[in-house]
Amino acid sequence: MKDRLSVLICGSKGRMGQTLISLADSERIRVASAKDVGDSLEDGFSDSRVAIDFSFHTATPELAEACARRAIPLVIGTTGHSEGERSRILDCRGSIPIVWAGNYSIGVNLLAYLSETAATVLGDAYDPEILEMHHRHKKDAPSGTALNLAEAIEAAPDFTGATRCRGRDGESGERPLAEIGLHALRGGEVVGEHTVFLFGEYDRLELTHRAYDRRLFASGAYRAARWVVSRKPGIYSMRDVLGLVSPAGKKSS
Repeated sequence: MKDRLSVLICGSKGRMGQTLISLADSERIRVASAKDVGDSLEDGFSDSRVAIDFSFHTATPELAEACARRAIPLVIGTTGHSEGERSRILDCRGSIPIVWAGNYSIGVNLLAYLSETAATVLGDAYDPEILEMHHRHKKDAPSGTALNLAEAIEAAPDFTGATRCRGRDGESGERPLAEIGLHALRGGEVVGEHTVFLFGEYDRLELTHRAYDRRLFASGAYRAARWVVSRKPGIYSMRDVLGLVSPAGKKSS
């Protein structure tokens, strides 16, 4: 057990929290403490080297501040943060290393990398649209992953300054060239699916990732946890964890 990373899991009663706990042994992780929203964090840090948060966006700032006071690295998996919540979390980046990602699937992060690469090659001759679908229980839309995919496309030189359209209804008018459409579907028990469409005049490129089991997110979060414990304070992405370099030659954060 000495070579296992000791982890504090926040959001332990949720779907991802339970998946993290069930996968810990096979990932050589020791769950030192498991907390849920509303639980006191005071006794959760004594034997933890890193915290993983899959609770709820309103609870993340308090956890980040608690980690910062104790110099405990943090992996954030919550999405849908308000500007105020984001600001409080970002204020902690000078004290601790934080991996902050909307999706911890290695495949999804490769999808973002490939989307940025495709948008860079195709330029503004192709219209980008993003479709995501999740289970009926998901509370925010569009998903954090869909927003990250939009950011990846916007990182391509010809899409700088593009506006985002969240669905269309009624007389929406002709589609502007500098626009990224985001569309969300909810139903059943869909774990997660994301497709990036790039529509050209003569063809269409589709890049799709489908998640079949939440264990892939837990495995990625544990990979991030093992990586972040040896980093300097700052904000990191899964691209940093995976060592992916953008087409522009810079690591995306």
